[in-house]
Amino acid sequence: MNQLNQKLGALFFMAVVLVSACSQQSSKGGKVSPDEFEKLITNTAGAQIIDVRTAEEYASGHVANAINMDVNASDFEQKIATLDKTKAVFVYCLSGGRSAGAVATLQKSGFATIYEMPGIMAWNNAKKPLVTNQASAENGAPMVKGLTEADYLKTIASYGDKYVLIDFNAVWCGPCKKLSPILDKVAEEKKDKLVLIKIDADDNPDLLQSKGIEGIPYLELYKEGKLVWSNKGLISEADLLAQTKL
Repeated sequence: MNQLNQKLGALFFMAVVLVSACSQQSSKGGKVSPDEFEKLITNTAGAQIIDVRTAEEYASGHVANAINMDVNASDFEQKIATLDKTKAVFVYCLSGGRSAGAVATLQKSGFATIYEMPGIMAWNNAKKPLVTNQASAENGAPMVKGLTEADYLKTIASYGDKYVLIDFNAVWCGPCKKLSPILDKVAEEKKDKLVLIKIDADDNPDLLQSKGIEGIPYLELYKEGKLVWSNKGLISEADLLAQTKL
């Protein structure tokens, strides 16, 4: 009986330790959904929100009270040094690639509680509000202009019975840059039956939101106006040809 009680006591102790560890881990932040991100910001006094995209992206629309700190700028570490390491930091970019790098830098710099949101794409798809930096736009930052979904479908339909391969990308996106020459090569080799259209995600946020696209590079292949294949992320030439049967 004593041995049984000892075993039960040991199991109880282990359970308490695990619960405590999980509680401590959740208090240190992590990846959260747009809904959770919004609630945490609202319920956190002195929330430090940083938008790690470019100044142009930030000007086109950002989370309220977010500060722009471009993660790819040379002064990024100097800027985050102005933040309070004892308080929670909330980070986001467009689709999660740059924010992951920013989180790593923040952790290395000693920030204990960091919440990372999937990105503005996910935020838009969740129909969350954005603030537009009108002053920056008036001083020369590009205004967002793009295709509607109706225009998008009309463009695809205009190519008749040809295959239409759509490449959603952005100039800052590393995987997009790697994928671009692959797509160009395939488009040239298959030009008798294939049309390649490249769409900049930053210039077409409404289109990406209406289509529910949360990450790039993102490919869609249409035949006679109908979607026949799609792919999120980097893909090799061999896999592209095999999967699409071009």
